Amino acid sequence: MLDIAFAKPSLPLSGALVLLIAEGDKPSGLWKQADEATQGAIGRALEVAEFKGGKGKTCAILAPGAGLSRVLAVGLGKSGDLKQASLEAAGGAIVAALGREPTATVAAGGLKPGQAAEVALGAVLRGYRFDRYRTKEKADDKPKLASLTIATSDPAKANTAWAKLKGVANGVFVARDLVSEPPNVLNPAEMAKRCEALSELGLTVETMGPEEMGKLGFGALLGVAQGSVNEARMVVMHWNGAGGKKSKDKPVVFVGKGVTFDTGGISIKPAGGMEDMKWDMAGAGAVIGLMAALAGRKAKVNAIGLVGLVENMPSGSAQRPGDVVTSYSGQTIEVINTDAEGRLVLADVLWYAQEKYDPKFMVNLATLTGAIIIGLGHEYGGLFSNDDELAKRLTDAGETTGEKLWRMPLHDNYDKQIKSDIADMKNVGGRPGGSITAAQFIQRFVNGKPWAHLDIAGMAWSGKDAATTPKGATAYGVRLLDHLVAEHYEG
Repeated sequence: MLDIAFAKPSLPLSGALVLLIAEGDKPSGLWKQADEATQGAIGRALEVAEFKGGKGKTCAILAPGAGLSRVLAVGLGKSGDLKQASLEAAGGAIVAALGREPTATVAAGGLKPGQAAEVALGAVLRGYRFDRYRTKEKADDKPKLASLTIATSDPAKANTAWAKLKGVANGVFVARDLVSEPPNVLNPAEMAKRCEALSELGLTVETMGPEEMGKLGFGALLGVAQGSVNEARMVVMHWNGAGGKKSKDKPVVFVGKGVTFDTGGISIKPAGGMEDMKWDMAGAGAVIGLMAALAGRKAKVNAIGLVGLVENMPSGSAQRPGDVVTSYSGQTIEVINTDAEGRLVLADVLWYAQEKYDPKFMVNLATLTGAIIIGLGHEYGGLFSNDDELAKRLTDAGETTGEKLWRMPLHDNYDKQIKSDIADMKNVGGRPGGSITAAQFIQRFVNGKPWAHLDIAGMAWSGKDAATTPKGATAYGVRLLDHLVAEHYEG
């Protein structure tokens, strides 16, 4: 993780200097001092480049003098409209532009301490790399930036704000690491071990194997796993952060689909692109990252994260199209397509969660359907919910964090599509409304509890660099749900 420090603005400086400039800003503080020290070189360069602080705009000035290797001006847009997402994007732009500099100072004197911390968060998130399997990477190909010093008027307050955000960043990195791992490394047992290691943050972690789940009657989840030599796991993570009377409040519960590799089973997927199915556990990765974030920032809430971990493989023992399984709820399911496996995993874990913990609400995350990508592309996650207040709070949290959601319909007419001739339901309802019928299926296992289903199939992995997310695993959902908790459910 990029090292972050906060300090009072001062000269002289060396290395790179970053100027955060809003529209209409005039040189002041460290900006003015640096311009004077370079005999006006910074001001002249910005004028020639017609840089006016526009949102998302940058201007690099090489070797301006006074010991500085370069100056980077980053536009913030209108000063009265400095939102969290734009401040984080500015931090990301710093890292993207200064990868060859070992260190840099950011002039953030015009920002409040909390805003300076948000810039730091964006920088840290953009600086993520998953490089543990690169053994011959050339030194010139590796980024050099190791630390940022953010010059602010109140370093102590900025540090206090950063301490919590750093815990969230760590949770994002936990999720990104998990989703990035190759499937021969991260099978269900190994993923459970990674969860157990988070007990060092203060989480209480329980793991169930196939024997315990079999005794409980997890027929839907275990049916998915039966074709693989890698046995299933269910992990339950507890964070008990509420104090006093709040400690007895109903917990908030998060459930993740964790298919560590999805071949489709007997209903096997096409070979092209199947390697991407290592991230079919991104819903579980987000729940694990969220729990790490809540513990890392000492959130004042009682939260429980549950992940169902399986590998979906074709073999002589694999589940067949046409099989009927009995879920933990007692409801029977005709398996029409073994590649519609994530909803089977969620069915058992959700019923267990509502029955055992009587939660305030449940939110599940899953890379569930290709249909949601057809509908929403890679801009929004799909939101389905039986509770308007929860849906509104999730949508608002998504707008704040940039992990956007679009609410999709639920209706009895869609439910008719999953009616089975021989069981209580079938696991697919055909191509029309595929993401909706999947949500209708899941809703049958929440037993009336306030619930939301987030279909994140289009958001879990990025094929290109984004403002605060380098190409690869996004950890979509960690910051969204952390913000939901922070805004509405902490004591």
